[in-house]
Amino acid sequence: MRRPIFLLFTIILFAALAAFFVYPNFQAPYDWLAKKIPWKLGLDLVGGTHLVYEIDMKQVIDNDRDFVIAGLRDIIEKRVNLFGVSEPSIVSAKEGNSYRLIVELAGVKNVGEAINQIGSTPLLEFYETLQVGTSTEFIPTNLTGRYLKGAQMDFDRTTGIPQISLQFNDEGTKIFKDLTARNVDKLICVSIDRQIGEDDCARVNEKISGGKAQITGRFTIDQAKKIVSRFNAGALPAPINLLSQELVGASLGQESLKKAVDAGFVGTLIIMAFMIIYYRGRGIFASLALLIYIALSLAVFKIFSITMTLSGIAGFILSIGMAVDANILIFERTKEELKKGMAKLSAIEEGFRRAWPSIRDSNISTIITSLILYMATTGFVKGFGLTLLIGVLVSMFSAITVTRTLMRVFVPHPSKIKN
Repeated sequence: MRRPIFLLFTIILFAALAAFFVYPNFQAPYDWLAKKIPWKLGLDLVGGTHLVYEIDMKQVIDNDRDFVIAGLRDIIEKRVNLFGVSEPSIVSAKEGNSYRLIVELAGVKNVGEAINQIGSTPLLEFYETLQVGTSTEFIPTNLTGRYLKGAQMDFDRTTGIPQISLQFNDEGTKIFKDLTARNVDKLICVSIDRQIGEDDCARVNEKISGGKAQITGRFTIDQAKKIVSRFNAGALPAPINLLSQELVGASLGQESLKKAVDAGFVGTLIIMAFMIIYYRGRGIFASLALLIYIALSLAVFKIFSITMTLSGIAGFILSIGMAVDANILIFERTKEELKKGMAKLSAIEEGFRRAWPSIRDSNISTIITSLILYMATTGFVKGFGLTLLIGVLVSMFSAITVTRTLMRVFVPHPSKIKN
């Protein structure tokens, strides 16, 4: 039987690259690979802001509620991206007739700013003016921020002052065209959050049909950027009310992370010691396969930017213990074949063949359970299910491919075992 030296070399190469990729404490210049993609840690490990909102569904019909929830998630995600938080945790939950959104922003420590950023949209309104004696009355129009297609910050070419340029959608363009047409040589005023200053009104010289407008004269650069970002995020499809807020400290998370890593390290050593003591040479192969499994699994978590939480780490540690189950089944089947007098290499192949149905069925059961946990739950349980699912999938590869390759390469050529 041809010994798959090339396959073994490939496995070792990928395992070494994975180890360099996931281990954060290599010294320069050996840390270049680990720095490519940083670990993504959850709220319970790095601290941050935990917010719970109730969705006001009074004006939403039953058939539209799922669309409203999906829209809320999308808009809130756009808003929190302003904090530099990629892929925030935003999950929905229903308690009786109450719909809730749970927002977790890892690394965000300013709770007040987070609440303001998530829950508010600038109120954009246009007003016509009516001169009554020496006073000016402001008459609301039907042109509001709901017709806004986009906004951007630029600078006045004459003064260099920051200004906000608005672009309306098709319906808004028509309304703005009619508004300017009937107000030629009159003032039109624009307000943000119902505040009208002396620089917020402009005289209309002619009908404007392009659907564009500018707000000038009262912004710093930072203020203009924030307003533009909030305009572009869009209005919330339903009102939300803040129920609770919590600031999670990072010190507790770091201590929990250290304990979880220590538990995984000790657990792995115990498993390897048991396999080597009980199965001797084959236990060494299983232990090497287990180390390769750990490196590859962690690399998958890092490459796909999977958020690591305490529950997710617990799921991964559980998968480490489950990863050796396949090896135990294979070794026990191999022992049975050796007792029948079969040659070692043939016994190994037969052991793998006989163990595969049990390995397949048990792992499929775990995969189904993990999918249910991931798809039908929220929060910490969801993270547990995801890491367990990935761990089981990688463990099937490590048990079948890695262990088998090691034994094919290092087990001597067939020899009969005498009774």
